[in-house]
Amino acid sequence: MFKLNLKIAWRNLWKNKGYTFINILGLSIGMASCILIFIFIRYQMSFDEGFKNEDRIYRLTTNWTSADGFAESQGVPKPTPAAFRNDFKNQVEKVGSIRQDGGVIKVKDDAGKERIKVQEDVFYAEPEFFQIMNFEWLEGNPNQSLTQPNTVVLSQEMANKLFGDWNKAVGKTINYQNRDNFTVSGILKDIPDNSSFPLNIVVSYQTFKNYKNENFNSWGNTSSNDECYFLLKPSVSIDEIRSILPKFSEKYFQKDNSGKEEISAQALTDVHYNENLGNFANRTMPKKELYGLAIIGAFLLLTACINFINLATAQAVSRSKEVGVRKVMGSLRKQLVFQFLTETLTISVLALLIACVLTEIALPGMRSLFQDNISFSIISHPIILVFIVVLVIVVSFLAGFYPAMVMSGFSPALAIKNKISANAGGLGLRKVLVVVQFSITVILIIGTLVVLKQMNYMREKPLGFNPSAIAMVSVRNDSLSLLKYQILQERVSKIPGVLSTSFCRNPPSSSNNNESNFRYNGTEKANFQVNTKVADENYFKTFGLTFAAGRGFSKSDTIREIVVNETALKKLNVVNFNDALGKKIRIWDKEGTLVGVVKDFNNLSLHEPISPVLITTVKENYRNLAVKMDSKQILAVMPKIEKIWNDTFPENFYSASFVDDDISQYYETERVMGVLFKVFAGVIIFISFIGLFGLISFVATQRTKEVAIRKVLGASTIELVRMLNGSFLIMVFIANLVAWPLAYLFISKWLSTFTYRIEISIWPFALAMIISMVITLITVSIRSFKAANANTIDALKYE
Repeated sequence: MFKLNLKIAWRNLWKNKGYTFINILGLSIGMASCILIFIFIRYQMSFDEGFKNEDRIYRLTTNWTSADGFAESQGVPKPTPAAFRNDFKNQVEKVGSIRQDGGVIKVKDDAGKERIKVQEDVFYAEPEFFQIMNFEWLEGNPNQSLTQPNTVVLSQEMANKLFGDWNKAVGKTINYQNRDNFTVSGILKDIPDNSSFPLNIVVSYQTFKNYKNENFNSWGNTSSNDECYFLLKPSVSIDEIRSILPKFSEKYFQKDNSGKEEISAQALTDVHYNENLGNFANRTMPKKELYGLAIIGAFLLLTACINFINLATAQAVSRSKEVGVRKVMGSLRKQLVFQFLTETLTISVLALLIACVLTEIALPGMRSLFQDNISFSIISHPIILVFIVVLVIVVSFLAGFYPAMVMSGFSPALAIKNKISANAGGLGLRKVLVVVQFSITVILIIGTLVVLKQMNYMREKPLGFNPSAIAMVSVRNDSLSLLKYQILQERVSKIPGVLSTSFCRNPPSSSNNNESNFRYNGTEKANFQVNTKVADENYFKTFGLTFAAGRGFSKSDTIREIVVNETALKKLNVVNFNDALGKKIRIWDKEGTLVGVVKDFNNLSLHEPISPVLITTVKENYRNLAVKMDSKQILAVMPKIEKIWNDTFPENFYSASFVDDDISQYYETERVMGVLFKVFAGVIIFISFIGLFGLISFVATQRTKEVAIRKVLGASTIELVRMLNGSFLIMVFIANLVAWPLAYLFISKWLSTFTYRIEISIWPFALAMIISMVITLITVSIRSFKAANANTIDALKYE
């Protein structure tokens, strides 16, 4: 029976090639989009999975509550792991610290000659960390390989890179930062891409503890590089831990009026999705973005299914005789429903085959957009095959069930006499579905316009400083006192095209920030913290910072001077900035003189307000040489900087980045979402209008005789086109009215995540209406014009 139904279905589809093509095209594009979205969501949801006891693994974090609001960090003060291990020994099985660092790795050959020099991330980890996280080991083991100082564990890939063959790496030596020699004591199996722990080089934590310049007793300093994980005992609830943590925090953190500092616990399963905290891989994907993609995928599929329903119900009248004959011959309604669902399933399967091809074609672009290793392999990921099967079933049911019920319900007597009304296919429902379809289209058009306008606003908004054509050349802070660093700056400054240079820790706007308490004018600590930056006297000129009062730093190695921004003084209730000049500020247990006030600049992303900022000179904390260049000579200048660097520091590794590129990373999620909105809005517009074209084609065919009679009676072509167009334009107009309030709610919520944002105006809404109406008019008019110009004799010759 199924074989017979399939044969009949194929004949019917082949008979109506045009409508079959439109249905398959719309469904294949919609299904391909859904498959792409699903495999991306599956990939993101797979992060940090597979750990034994993963439901009992947590990360300690630090948060601050102050007058300025709430802030949090994935790092903890260095004494935290030891204190937590001691105070929670009855609730916790294991506690393990891990710290991220980075520097130059060198390997020598047997003759002692340098063979490899690379810049790599380096992690210091306690053995307990690997007892909590059961990474797979190829050699060595988590209990012994990192117990001794100056031992290192490499990933399989890194061992192959450094020694050619990972089987020969254990027992070999690598050099780090021209300072330490580490002996390889173990090999980790390569960490998968979908991990928050890119562990290629892991040094024993005892090595880090032996460094004399590190203070493991201070609770006053928190770095995001210092993370701590723990494993709950099976019988203990995380709520029990969280209920005790406030008392634990009060016990160790110093109390003052600048705010409240606490230790918190975050589940391992939340690490990849929490953009506020981040992780070592610097890759997070908020779940709200995944939900948004899933909704867009559902909209795409719904739009394609609406096309199918509209065309199938419109065709119902032309197939009424077929239904009538089948019923007279004894077919039951459920048999007819099964027949029509078989047709839908056939179309769905054909659409799926095309969708799989389209997915493979689009996958490289999606990998590039998300910068993730997304795979479309049903062998490696059987869940994708399950999704595809479910997708076909759902599409077949959604698109085919209603038309099947309509057509199988025709009266056989009326059907055979060809007296089924043109509205029997559900004219009212078709209109509703067209309105729904175009409402979705209009919402995406409005959303796309607003996202693009906001992104353009962020690119063009003055930040209060000039980030253009400034390269940040990484330097070793432990050698800044050496004369050759001064030589480096002098030589770079003399390169034609270099306008200014400055030693500093970070540019004015940076994702790497430090907050600190301070005292102003001998009073008690201020009730807020300042965002601290350290730099030399050329910093203000290099970055184009302007002064509201006072001046920049004097060129001196001994005088400690301080510059703040306007926000810092406003929060101190200083009205006249000149009154603050000469006042003393105490920070980091040292006192300095306030010599200048710079105009406010955006030190964070435009999602956040301007912070109070304090800039001073701490030479040992510099990390970069900022080089301001003539934008027309960047390509000529950068190779010269690298050559001077390599000549001056042949033992170190050269690395540089541009400030404006780093700032653009703040808005990577918005950039990606902007691209997705453009692509998927375009896809939905295309699907909607090919469906509209198919629907008007069928309507025009149904009304061929009516059009011919009207022409005979004197109707002009314009009048006939207007007659056929009118109802569709009204439906699209209604769709705009439905979409506007929904789109307003969506864009308002999205824009609320930005402190600095565009104002919502009428123009995106009006433009969306114009776009949808114009495309509808063009689409419908093309087919209507053809129908209006058809030969009237051909239409009436059988009457």
